[in-house]
Amino acid sequence: MDVVELCRDLIRIDTSNPGKQERPAAEYVATVLSDAGYECTLVESAPGRTTVVTRLEGADSSRGALLVHGHLDVVPAAAEDWKVHPFSGEVDDGCVWGRGAVDMKDMVAMTLKTAVDFRTNGVVPPRDLIFCFLADEEAGGLYGSKWIVDTHPGLFEGATEAISEVGGFSYQIDDDLRLYLVETAQKGMRWMRLTAKGRAGHGSMINDDNAVTTLCEAVARLGTTSFPVHVTPTVRRFLDEVSEILGITLDADDLDATIAKLGPLARMLGATIRNTANPTMLQAGYKVNVIPSEAYAEVDGRTLPGFADEFDGELKEILGPDIQVEYVHTDIELETEFEGDLVDAMGAALRAEDPGARIVPYMLSGGTDNKAFSRLGIRGFGFSPLRLRPDLDFAGMFHGVDERVPTDALEFGARVLDRFLRTC
Repeated sequence: MDVVELCRDLIRIDTSNPGKQERPAAEYVATVLSDAGYECTLVESAPGRTTVVTRLEGADSSRGALLVHGHLDVVPAAAEDWKVHPFSGEVDDGCVWGRGAVDMKDMVAMTLKTAVDFRTNGVVPPRDLIFCFLADEEAGGLYGSKWIVDTHPGLFEGATEAISEVGGFSYQIDDDLRLYLVETAQKGMRWMRLTAKGRAGHGSMINDDNAVTTLCEAVARLGTTSFPVHVTPTVRRFLDEVSEILGITLDADDLDATIAKLGPLARMLGATIRNTANPTMLQAGYKVNVIPSEAYAEVDGRTLPGFADEFDGELKEILGPDIQVEYVHTDIELETEFEGDLVDAMGAALRAEDPGARIVPYMLSGGTDNKAFSRLGIRGFGFSPLRLRPDLDFAGMFHGVDERVPTDALEFGARVLDRFLRTC
């Protein structure tokens, strides 16, 4: 099967979350796998919120199985903002364009191609492989990974390790050396709603207890606060290796300056040395001449592994006693060691296709479905291999306008994934 055409087909199925459902994409995936001889299980957490799971038996089923998972949903896209229609799957300038091209229908396509090729060619992997295509990752996994872990854990019986999105992509140092960033850690989530209360009144009168003013002052303090720097083992390993390779002096007193030298990667990695809290939404009032009694803000908080409690304390100090804080959605942090046979297999598969490859660990400032699967004792990595053009702003593709993935990167990734799953 052609990985580029698989990716294009998947992009053309609009699975915007919220707004659409995953079932049409799940049925497409199940058909592709069934035609190759797989027995697929389709489960729904709600009408149309469909996840697909299948298993390929390996040479040694007594070994822990490897879970290869991806999500079928995407974030919405406004067509008027794009160069091409975001659900066209158009190929232009050597890239497949469309919502989900990197997040993460590219990996879904690579996984499908590899799974079909293995079955068609009679390839027996060294261990059982579980392929899972999930609903609802973009909204926190309540109808996807979290639900299936709670209700159908038997589908993942024996699984000990997993690979999924946002890792294994390249960062070019020079013509002879590319770093491939393998995700081994993820920040936790603290989505919160802030409430300020005051005295309602007429907009023409003096009011020294204005909820809007109280809220805005607190939000401004929070949005301009730079939280303390903390270097976790993953980030320390990354900085040590990158500073050595680039000949950069690692300034422990100014890690922001060190990270700023990494160009396009700086935006993704800069958030991995401290907790963050970004105000994203404000709401207050219903008429210009009425001072409301309450005002609200939504904040996206992210916490480093091991520093969630510290964040909670810092938040109270920054916001002060007049702001009520309600956590509306929370999720755990993750961090695992950058070592072991699986990591070795990743490096070997990449070097076989790119002799200039060198793998390094990094922390993802967001989160993936690996968090839910960790509750089953499954050790998760971000490994969706792509050799990227040096001028491509890969971090900017995630949830961005004109999301796209190079066709040669897709083909490279499919070859690497094939090698990896034959030796994992």
